[in-house]
Amino acid sequence: MSAPTQNATERLLTPGEVATLFRVDPKTVTRWASAGRIGSIRTPGGHRRFRESEVRGMLADLTSEATIGTHHH
Repeated sequence: MSAPTQNATERLLTPGEVATLFRVDPKTVTRWASAGRIGSIRTPGGHRRFRESEVRGMLADLTSEATIGTHHH
């Protein structure tokens, strides 16, 4: 089983799909992209798309931060 090349198979997510993953509003995702918190790709039509690997990396960071804060004594 050969590993596929990263870029050719990488899924691009729409702001709506990213918003669903983070459980936020799509407008929030667009704000993050404008602020540079998340890398975005512009389609020829001017829409933003987000790399799935980057989104999942951010999601992993967020969830690990969240779990650190929830431990009770």
